[in-house]
Amino acid sequence: MGNVAYVDTNLVGSGKVTKAAIVGLQGGIWAASPGYTLTAEEEHALIAAVKAPETAQASGVRLHGEKFFVVRTTDRSIYGKKQADGVVIVKTVQAILVAEYVAPLQAPETTPIVEALADYLISVGY
Repeated sequence: MGNVAYVDTNLVGSGKVTKAAIVGLQGGIWAASPGYTLTAEEEHALIAAVKAPETAQASGVRLHGEKFFVVRTTDRSIYGKKQADGVVIVKTVQAILVAEYVAPLQAPETTPIVEALADYLISVGY
């Protein structure tokens, strides 16, 4: 699986995602856009958040040193905001897609890109 290609081409390459990462549900960063790092603590909190999205709604999500307030969750997705910027987090079978966007990009532009990649990854067992 070309994890870096998914980040570079499908997410950031779409022009609708500013920075992104793919995190394994068992831990470990599978791929990330250049300079986008998550601490071990952020990684563990992210895994916990996608397993119990209601807890993320209460406490928010911290990524790359920035706190995002969770505005909505579904059974597989978490949507967060930090002022005009935001994040779309989607759980697949084996991974978590993390896609941040910076204004003037908005959630309705970014969300379908991330959800479509998640659908594809789920369809091929990832």
